[in-house]
Amino acid sequence: MTHDQAFDGRLVLPGDPDWEDARVGRVFNGRRPGRQPDAVLLAGSVADVQRGVRLAKEKGWTVAVRSGGHSWAAWSVRDGGLLIDLGVLRDMVYDEQTHIVTAGPATKGGDELSPFLEQRGRFFNGGHCPSVGIGGFLLQGGQGWNQRGWGWAAESVVAVDVVTADGELVRADATQNSDLYWAARGAGPTFPGVVVRFHIHTRPLFGFLGHTVHAYELEDFTEVMTWLYGVHHRISTDVEIVAISTPVPLPDGTEKRVLLVTGVALVDDRAAAEEALAPFNESPAIDRAVFVEDCRESTLAEQRVQQELQNPEHWQYITDNAWIDGENTPEGIARMVEHIRPLFTTNPTEKGFAIWMSNAPMRRELPDMAFSLQTEAYVASYTVYTDEADYERNRDWLTDVMAYAQPVTAGQYLGDSDMTHRQLRVMAPENWARLLEIIEARDPEGRFHRYLAKDHDALNVNHWEVDTVIG
Repeated sequence: MTHDQAFDGRLVLPGDPDWEDARVGRVFNGRRPGRQPDAVLLAGSVADVQRGVRLAKEKGWTVAVRSGGHSWAAWSVRDGGLLIDLGVLRDMVYDEQTHIVTAGPATKGGDELSPFLEQRGRFFNGGHCPSVGIGGFLLQGGQGWNQRGWGWAAESVVAVDVVTADGELVRADATQNSDLYWAARGAGPTFPGVVVRFHIHTRPLFGFLGHTVHAYELEDFTEVMTWLYGVHHRISTDVEIVAISTPVPLPDGTEKRVLLVTGVALVDDRAAAEEALAPFNESPAIDRAVFVEDCRESTLAEQRVQQELQNPEHWQYITDNAWIDGENTPEGIARMVEHIRPLFTTNPTEKGFAIWMSNAPMRRELPDMAFSLQTEAYVASYTVYTDEADYERNRDWLTDVMAYAQPVTAGQYLGDSDMTHRQLRVMAPENWARLLEIIEARDPEGRFHRYLAKDHDALNVNHWEVDTVIG
């Protein structure tokens, strides 16, 4: 077999001049893994994906898939088997009648899909980092813009086109191949197929984006977060609420790490934004704020620029996350705030950051889909650095702060996880059982790689509960 036999794209093998670029060139995280596939298929078409899966079956290879390359743990890069890179599958088509957009899995949600829809007066709450491909994002559930009010991005997926373990191309939706449709909304990188096209329902584009930002000293963390926990339930569901520990530039040209409390109102007009954001002015520490911006008019384009600055490409990242849960009482809130405090106040890297995202009020019944675990608050902490020598120090710090958060941790979100280091619950037990049944039925030979994890016998279990749940 020659490299390019029957492919519209290219089959790259170890020893080829561009092997290393094919293997990890599109991995966002500069902390590149040493894992080595047997081959990388740079798919040139959907038909190539089918050919690649059939070639893998012929060779006895497993198959891994890369859409956007933003997985922090580089899940697409595995030892052995075939890596199918979907980087060229970025077509976008919008139907004026149904308001459904179809897009390839490598389409960048912010850089490409959002401007495409904005030109047509529509919006889809994709990922915050604009270069994230929609494939992995949607397969993991899709923690996108204002999910607290508008739902998880995967809830807007009405159909997917899937290449199966036999290399067949099928449509999956609520009425046909519904098991694959169910799994495609939350299974993440253990999905038993390759999604080559998403069909997504869009919403009307809002008329005004109002942005409120408060910057607080880190020593005010406990007071500010206690207040935020008490108020976020009654803030309009058209407002995204995020608290971020991050360095910000000061007028004298230096940087200082602060706690930013932000509200992004996605509404019809300024009056609606001012009303929706008004509760932020009730902060008990507002008089001590480093600075306050109250309902400043912004745009999606401006927000994308800020997100790119927050997430510099090809720096080295170690990250972890948790669904935080506890009683909504003064004692329960105090406990949650205390156990997440070190994530926000002790980051050892200059560019590192941490986020707290509100999902309240989100104690609602989710659609019937694989994604099934959420709480009213989500936290993730990121170390961001360039020197490989800092790895151990940063890894140890993150391990320690996540262990401190363990008493208020219910599980984690796939999108910010690394199961090679720490395994937690990612979906409801009954959904996990159903997913395993679908995988067994759709991929009995194990053609597709499963989660990249250190202990496959303890998947979907919080690591401190393994002996109780499995034993």
